[in-house]
Amino acid sequence: MHLHIMGICGTFMGSLALLAREMGHQVSGSDQNVYPPMSTQLVDAGITLMEGYHAEHLSPAPDLVVVGNALSRGNEEVEALLNSGLPYTSGAQWLAEHVLPGRRVIAVAGTHGKTTTASVLAWLLESAGLAPGFLIGGVPRNFGVSARVGDPQAPFVVEADEYDTAFFDKRSKFVHYRPHIAILNNLEFDHADIFPDLAAIERQFHHLVRTVPSQGHLLVADEQPALERVLSQGAWTPVAHFGDQAASEWQLKLERADASRFQVIYSGGEPGLDEDGVVEWALTGEHNARNALAALAAAHLCGVDLARGCAALARFETPKRRQEVRGEINGIQVIDDFAHHPTAIAATLKGLRAATTKGRLLAVIEPRSNTMRLGALRERLLESVADADGVFWFQPAGLDWSMDELVATQGAHAQLFSDIDTLVAAVVTQASPLDRIVVMSNGGFEGVHERLLAALAAAKEGNA
Repeated sequence: MHLHIMGICGTFMGSLALLAREMGHQVSGSDQNVYPPMSTQLVDAGITLMEGYHAEHLSPAPDLVVVGNALSRGNEEVEALLNSGLPYTSGAQWLAEHVLPGRRVIAVAGTHGKTTTASVLAWLLESAGLAPGFLIGGVPRNFGVSARVGDPQAPFVVEADEYDTAFFDKRSKFVHYRPHIAILNNLEFDHADIFPDLAAIERQFHHLVRTVPSQGHLLVADEQPALERVLSQGAWTPVAHFGDQAASEWQLKLERADASRFQVIYSGGEPGLDEDGVVEWALTGEHNARNALAALAAAHLCGVDLARGCAALARFETPKRRQEVRGEINGIQVIDDFAHHPTAIAATLKGLRAATTKGRLLAVIEPRSNTMRLGALRERLLESVADADGVFWFQPAGLDWSMDELVATQGAHAQLFSDIDTLVAAVVTQASPLDRIVVMSNGGFEGVHERLLAALAAAKEGNA
C-alpha cells in the first residue's frame, strides 16, 4: 500500500512514517521547514520527502493519505485531497487501527516529560529482553530511531499527546490509543491555540482515563492538583501514585542535589515484599528523576523487576534534543533542550544549575511554541530563568507580543535579539571556558547549535 503523509516531518507523523515503512508500505510525505533529526532519519529509511504542500504531491494517487494536525482547510494540498475523493485518515487513527490492535499499549501523557519518560520506558523493556514497539516524539539515542514495531507480542509504548488529532477530528490524539497502562506525568495549562483554559485540558485527560480498562493501570504523579481533579471526575481503573510523598506507592528520594543519583522505593507490593533500588545515571534534574520513576513503575507492571530496571538506567542515553550535549569547544559546552513552556525551561535550568559546579550557565531561548507565541504564559518567563547566569532571548518572526519589556526588567542579566548571527556573536563573545550554553526551543532555531559551535571554534582558532 502507498501511504502519503501530510506533515511528515512532525515528530509524531515522522515516527508514524517509520512504522509504516517497517511494515512494508511504500511511504511518501510532504512538509515545509524540515530539519533534523526527523528529516534525516526519514531519508535514511528510504522515505520520499516532498518540500511544501502542493496538489501535484497527490499524483500518482496514493492508496491512503494520512493527515497531520498541522494541516488546515485552505492548504493547497488539503483542498486537493478533499476534491480528489481519495481516502484519508489521521495519524492517531491509523496507528490505532494498524499498529496497536493486539498489543499491550502503554501511553505516556502529561504536559512535560513525555518524550524522556517514553524513551526511558522503552529502554527498560528492551534491557529486560522484551523487544518493545514504540512511537516517541523524539529520537531515543539508545535506539537511534523514534519508532519501531518491535515484537508483536511485546508491549507498545506510545507518547500520548493531548493536542488535537486533525482538522477533521478535534479530539486529543491520545483518546485513540486505548492503553492498558496510562502514565499521567503532570498537567498544567498549555496549547493556548486550541484550549481556552486548564479545565478544557482536564476534560481531555479524563477522556483518556475513561478508555483505560478496569483490569489496566493508571500511574499518576503525586502533588498534581489538576490530575487529582481529573481522577475526581471518575476512575474505573486501579490507581498508583508516584513522586516524593510518603503515601505514594512509588517514592523518589534524591541522593544528590542534581538528581543524578536517587533511591526508588516501591511500597505497593504484597506485605513484606516491598522493593527498593538506587539509580545513578547521566541525566540531571528532579523532573528527569520523576520521569524515570514513572517509567520504572510501568516497566514493573510488565514484569521488569526494580533492581534490574535501576541498573539499566545507568546505560540510558538522553533522547536527542533533551539535555543533549551537541559539542564542546575550548571547554565550553553547547547543550540542546526541547523547552516549550516556562515550567520546562525552569526545570531544565534548575537541574543543570545543580550539576554546574564550575563556570556559568548561559541560556539561549526561543519562545516558539504556539502557547509562547500567543503570550499566554509570558509573565512566567521571568521566573523560569532564575537559575541562569545570563539569558539570550531570541524573538522569532510571528510572535504576537513584544519581548522588549520582559527583557528590560531583567537588566544586564538578559539581552534580546531578532537576528541569529548577532545572537551567536554575542554569546561567543561572552562565553568562557567551563561555561555551559543551553539552547532551548521546540524548533530548528535556524541551526543555532551548529552556528554556535562553528563560531566557538573560529574564536578559539583566532586566539591560538
